[in-house]
Formats: sequence, structure tokens, C-alpha cells
Amino acid sequence: MIKRYDFSPFIHTGAVVKELPATEGTPLPFALFEQSFTLKMDKETRVFGLGETVRGINKRGWIYESFCTDEPFHTEDKRSVYGAHNFILVDGKERFGAFFDLPGRITFDLGYTDSDKIVITPERFALDLYIITGDSLKEIVGEFRSLIGKSYIPPLWAFGFGQSRWGYACQNDIESCADSYQQAGIPIDMIYLDIDYMDSFKDFSVHPERFPDLKGFALKMKDRGIRLIPIIDAAVKKEKGYAVYDEGLEKGYFCKDENGNDYVVGVWPGKSVLPDFLNSEASRWFGMQYKALTDLGIEGFWNDMNEPALFYSEKGLDHAIHSVQEMDGSRLDALSFFGARDTFARLQNAPDDYKSFYHNTPEGRFRHYDVHNLYGCKMTQSAYEALCELRDEPPLLFSRASYIGAHRYGGVWTGDNHAWWSHILQSLQQMPGLNMCGFLYSGSDIGGFNGNCTRDLLIRWMSFAVFTPLMRDHSAFGTRSQEAFAFGDTEVFRHIIGLRYRLIPYLYSEFLKAVENDAMFFRPLVFDYEDDETAARIEDQLMVGESVMIAPIYRQNADARNVYLPEKMTQIRMHGGGISTVELCKGWHYVSVPLGDVVFFAKSPIPLAKPARNTSELDMEDVEYIG
Repeated sequence: MIKRYDFSPFIHTGAVVKELPATEGTPLPFALFEQSFTLKMDKETRVFGLGETVRGINKRGWIYESFCTDEPFHTEDKRSVYGAHNFILVDGKERFGAFFDLPGRITFDLGYTDSDKIVITPERFALDLYIITGDSLKEIVGEFRSLIGKSYIPPLWAFGFGQSRWGYACQNDIESCADSYQQAGIPIDMIYLDIDYMDSFKDFSVHPERFPDLKGFALKMKDRGIRLIPIIDAAVKKEKGYAVYDEGLEKGYFCKDENGNDYVVGVWPGKSVLPDFLNSEASRWFGMQYKALTDLGIEGFWNDMNEPALFYSEKGLDHAIHSVQEMDGSRLDALSFFGARDTFARLQNAPDDYKSFYHNTPEGRFRHYDVHNLYGCKMTQSAYEALCELRDEPPLLFSRASYIGAHRYGGVWTGDNHAWWSHILQSLQQMPGLNMCGFLYSGSDIGGFNGNCTRDLLIRWMSFAVFTPLMRDHSAFGTRSQEAFAFGDTEVFRHIIGLRYRLIPYLYSEFLKAVENDAMFFRPLVFDYEDDETAARIEDQLMVGESVMIAPIYRQNADARNVYLPEKMTQIRMHGGGISTVELCKGWHYVSVPLGDVVFFAKSPIPLAKPARNTSELDMEDVEYIG
């Protein structure tokens, strides 16, 4: 059952697709106190949800701020990352879901200030609140998902393996990467193009020397079974003569300052302007710009920097420079020195900048800060709707920033993580929260985007990521190469990535069932075994689809781990292309997982395809069943 409570919403976010009347006279499960929603928790209450956030699956004990944030350090003290997903599922004496449909900042204090109290505080008390009840955790999630609409379905080839790196500077780098994968016999379907392919970091442009014939090159790569997937950033370079800028300027499609002038920020291209994605005309206009690349044979994109991320604003930079110039000739003490240094550090993603520009929407003019969480969501919608019009087949599309509602138009990846062992576990624990909020096509940068990956870390991360719908190895400029061929011994990666392709019949069919049934592809054990107190405490194992349970290794030098089976299951071990199975009873088991083995558990037999070099060679019908 779903009940809607109307607290004077001031903008339609588009998150909800099912019309519900406001609930009159029905008591809320929360108490209202000083414009906060409060709830007393008992000792055993668990809180799930909030989509893409740090810390565990049970969110109790920390404080989160829903405000899409360009945050490259995903440590436990962070309150915000790239997505804003305002759904929680309270599992205590009272069991219900709650969706706070608010596009601005909202704080979820889940037992941080008071360990026994939930306190949810919207910065502006103007929202729709939906309370969802049901007989089980899965039923509540299903009801919520029916409220917000069906999840995005990517093309089958998007379930293949993809390689990315910021630093593939030219066509020769891409060809060399493809050659190395194919010579090693490692399956691959996609190579991603980061900002290197652009001309001066301008959206929808191609560097004429680095990629002199992108159309011919894309066709050549597709003939090899590999699709090129370029990045698109949110900001548009401010440059006269650049057609995208000139047209957007002429038509007034960029965000404005309080005086109606285009708000100028600094991002990768330097001084830039921000498309007004909340303006329907501007949104459609930007989406149709993807045609410049689809005409070259491009079939998928990843949208980045769309929180929006700001290195600085023109106004803020001028102020910072002036402030430092005033210090010229002075002898700075320690505090003054650090203050001067922080003057520039504070320019990036400054709250005052988000408060200084505006959107012109069908519902009126809104300060960006108050609708901030919709920006990346509306960029994804803009791209998806245009790409469906431009192409006969659905695109591959995923985004860094998101709000609930964007799940209908694309997937997400979890952003600029690190080559840390803890980020394998973090990725695993983010998947159920994202699934609750409709984001089924999701994954993390395998091996970590920042930092230097090691061979054993990449092997363990890959062994988990064979189960994530989005499977992409991605790393930052200046870091150690971490492609599957970069560590010399390619055999282990050939078998692990090869297993991914053999699992696609299971993964894809379970993904489609989750979409159709408004279900979760990844689930905590307690969602399937609610009466099992041991299962309720486990946060490093997940159900994947109806039949599979995973329990990955995420600690350095570990070669075994304890695994809890909530019922009798078959242990499936894959090593060097070989498969062995053994039935295990319910309970705890100490499972050996040598480096290179992929071990998982099945409740019932699952289909395995024959090995394939890419999805175009994959036979989805000729399968064998194991388990």
C-alpha cells in the first residue's frame, strides 16, 4: 500500500509515474518536530536504502546528506556522493518504506546524533512524502518500484566486458588496447573514450588529429566485435564559433545568473556554461546534439560531471584572485597562509555558486541550489529520449549523477573510487541500495579509478564484478595500467572474464525478470530469509537473481573466508575454465578461494553458455545447466 502526504511541493521532479491522491487524516509513522520527521527506533531496527552511499547495507548509525556531490574520496566519513536517492526502508517494530521527493538538500540522521532516533530534515519543507507498506521487505520495494516506473534496459551487448582509461589519447592507443585483449584471448565488447577524444574538451567534438576518421574507426572496431563508448560532460565550452555554444547562446538554453546573464563556470574546457536541463526545450536541444556522434556509428555513451561538478565559477575565481592579490607583500602567519591556500580549494563545487544560478522551467524560475539533485537526472533523460529517437535500437547509457527517476533512462556507475581493497566491499554494499531505487544497470570502476591497482586486487575485484550488470575496468590518467593484460600473466583474467560471458544467459534473464517484476537484481540475504537472524546480520554476501548467492574475497592476501548458507546450496567453483560442484548444507562453511578461483553458490541449476569472444558470438540458447 502507498500513501502520499503533500507538504506543498514546489516543483514536479518526475520521479513518480503513478498518480496518487494526497492522504487526508492518515497518521504518519514519523512525528513532526521543528520541521523534521522523527522516528524512535528499537534496538533491532535496521534501515536500508539511500541508493548510492558509503558504509554498510544497514545504514543505521551514520548521517547522510542527499545532495549530488563530485566527491572523489569515498571514505567512511563522507555524507554525500554522486547520487541523491531519498528512499529508506525501516525494518523494526514498524516496517515501511519512505520516499521523500525533494530535489534539494535533505539530511538523513539515522541514529548518528541520537543512536535510537531517525531524524530526517529537508532544508526546504516543500516535498511529497510517500509511505509504502507491505508484508515483506521485497514487497515494500516492489510497491515503491511500481510507483517510480520500470527500470532502464540496456542492449544485450552492454552485459559484455568493457575497458576504459583516462589517457587513451588517440586511435592508436585504442587499437593497441584491442589488439592486446584479442591476442590474449580475453573477451571484450567495449572500449570507452574518456575526454581525450574531444577537441579542446568540447562536447560532441572529435579531435581531428587524434581521431581523424572516427566513423571509419568505429566501424572497423565494430567489425572486430568492439563498440566505442564516448564520454559526454555536462558543461559546454564558452567559445564563439563552437556551434553548440553559439546555438545554445542564441536560444537562451544555458543557466542564468540573477540578472539573466549566462552563468560562467570553469570545468575541463576552461570557461563554460551549463545547459538548462530543467527547461524542456533546452533539454531536447542538448539531447539531439548526440546525433553528431551517433552519425559516426556510436551506440552508447556515459554522462559525467553532471552533479554538476564545478572547478570554479567566474565570479568566485575573480574574488579569490583579488583576495590573494591583497596579501601581496605581507608576511603570512600559519593561519593566514592556510587561509590563502584554502581560498582556491573552496572554489570547487562551492555552495555559493550553486545558489547563484537559475533554471527557467515550465513551473517557473528556480534557484539551482533548490533543485540541484535533478540536474544529472535530467541530463540522462535528455540523452535517452533523444537517442531513442535518433536510433532504432536502445542505447547503452549510464551516468555519474542521478536522482530517483533517472533509473528509467539509464544506469549508473559509482564514480571515482580508489584502488583500495575496501572499495570491493563498498561496491558490493552499494548495489542493493541502488537496486531498491530502480538502478539495476550498475557497477563500479573495476580495480579502482584513482590510485595504483595490483594484480591480486584486480583479480579479486573482477571475480566480484562478473556478477554486476555493468562490468568495466576504468582508471585515471597518471595511474598504473590495470588492463587485464597489463600484469603479464593473462590466463587468469581470460578465464574470469570468460566466465562472465558464460554467465550472461543467467544474468541477463534475471535482470529482465527484475525489471518486469519491479524486483531487485542484488539483494541482502535478509530480503530472502527474513526469519533467519544470522542472514539478517550478514553484509558481505548477496543474492544475485533468484538462484545465485555470492560471497567475494575483499581482503588482501586472503585465500579463504567464512560463508553462511541460509539453506542447502551447491557450491560452484570455476578455476582455469574447469568447473566443480559440491552440495553444502545450511550453516557456516570455511571456503577456500585461491587467487583466480571464482566461487559462488546456487539454490537451483543455472544456465551456462559456451565460451565466446564477445556477445555477438554468444549463443544464448545452447546452454548447459550446472548446480
